[in-house]
Amino acid sequence: MSFELVPVPQTDADIPEIENILDNAFGLSRRTKTSYRLREGNCAAAGLSLVIRDREVGIAGCISYWPITIGHATKPALLLGPLAVHPLRQNLGIGLKLMQVSLSKALELGHSLVLLVGDLPYYARVGFHQVPGGQLDLPGPYDPKRLLYLELVAHALATANGLVLSAPRSNALLAALAKPHG
Repeated sequence: MSFELVPVPQTDADIPEIENILDNAFGLSRRTKTSYRLREGNCAAAGLSLVIRDREVGIAGCISYWPITIGHATKPALLLGPLAVHPLRQNLGIGLKLMQVSLSKALELGHSLVLLVGDLPYYARVGFHQVPGGQLDLPGPYDPKRLLYLELVAHALATANGLVLSAPRSNALLAALAKPHG
């Protein structure tokens, strides 16, 4: 194997290769999923898009996070995803390392809460839990059992309640509501 588990910042030049890995991991219909609705018109959270490189396969794994808001109080949070590993590099700890390093960076950058839609047994390895039923809702179809959270700061989920929106969509909605009527 010709790589170390050292996540580095993603570059713009990585995007085509990352898109190929994501298509392979999640299929071409991945863009129709609710989690992708939260990424549309949104920019990845600064400093949290990471890759692990490999001389043989190129990018061995990638992870990104997206700013989101929750509920009428517009509590800020992050949406983890996508996280993907090259098919020839799976089951080597790459996904786990990407999560460990990026979640540590997210805490350093002042983030307090991370959400994702995924498989609990996989994400529980870094501390994710299932969101209590009815506390949060996503804008589109999803399996509530797959809506997971990780508190980077204790009790961050306690003040989160309601609809999850992308940060840009939430800001546009707030601006529209703030305009005087008449």
